[in-house]
Amino acid sequence: MAVQPILAQEHLVAELGELPPGIGPYKLAWRRLRRNKVALAFGGLFLLIVILCFLAPVYSADIAHIGPLDETHIEAALGPTGLPIGPTWTSHFLLGADTNGRDVAVRLLYGGRTSLEIGFIATLITMLLATILGTIAGYMRGPTDGVISRFFELLWAYPALLLGIALGTSLQIGGINLGFVTLTAGSIWVPAGIIGIVYIPYVGKPIRAQVVTLREREFVDAARQQGLGSARIMATEILPNLASTIIVFIPLILANSIVLEAGLSYLGAGVQPPNPSWGTMISDGIHLIPAAIHLTLVPGIMLVLCVLGVNVFGDGVRDALDPRSKSRIGP
Repeated sequence: MAVQPILAQEHLVAELGELPPGIGPYKLAWRRLRRNKVALAFGGLFLLIVILCFLAPVYSADIAHIGPLDETHIEAALGPTGLPIGPTWTSHFLLGADTNGRDVAVRLLYGGRTSLEIGFIATLITMLLATILGTIAGYMRGPTDGVISRFFELLWAYPALLLGIALGTSLQIGGINLGFVTLTAGSIWVPAGIIGIVYIPYVGKPIRAQVVTLREREFVDAARQQGLGSARIMATEILPNLASTIIVFIPLILANSIVLEAGLSYLGAGVQPPNPSWGTMISDGIHLIPAAIHLTLVPGIMLVLCVLGVNVFGDGVRDALDPRSKSRIGP
């Protein structure tokens, strides 16, 4: 009679041995993201814009044969009425010209290159500082948390655009000289640094709140019992559990950084003319609406497509990393 339970147990073990290995959270998230065709399509759109913008020197030298600041073709660029010509849909002035005889398509790609560089740099600054400060504040608590939280609230109290304008206007006049760091007025590092600092509390506060919860978990108590120091616990126990939150925030901050850069450049507190960016191009063309609407429409459409691509892809990543997602997994 004892043979049947033994056979049943052996059969159960054999069945369990045939089961596939467990799926990790990031592999599971990738499977969810693959099912989201809309998010992947918009992610591909953003990637295409990035590639086109960083190939701007190739287009300028080999196809348009004109640089982003060249004004040597001004006579050909202005029509009989003195207004800049519209799109020719040829290699020369593909998307038209501006009032200074510069090729709009060339400036569009170079402007996108500038806007994307500022967006990526600002996002890196925001995520790095916000993660460090938020983790320290949430784990250490006490006076350290008080000082960092007051810093977050100080930045949080001002709208991002107004704070960016105030900092951008003052720093673009005289640049930045901290002894070990010197940035001249007109450098793209000035708006990148401003935007990176402005968005710190938007990431730092949620990270701090999550760390406050994580520090009370059992695995952190176990690490303390093993004699690990605070720095090692934050690096090896806390930060890995923040990875999903950090990944979700990256496309969100990138999109907001690109938009804020365009706004600051449009208002004269970001990229300085004659250097192109999508914001400066919109600012240059706004006073010629509707006669030369292409000067505003072209960079505006590119800005919208770029930000839309990042945001929709970021929403897809967020849904994929959500453990409560009800999307079908499949193989």
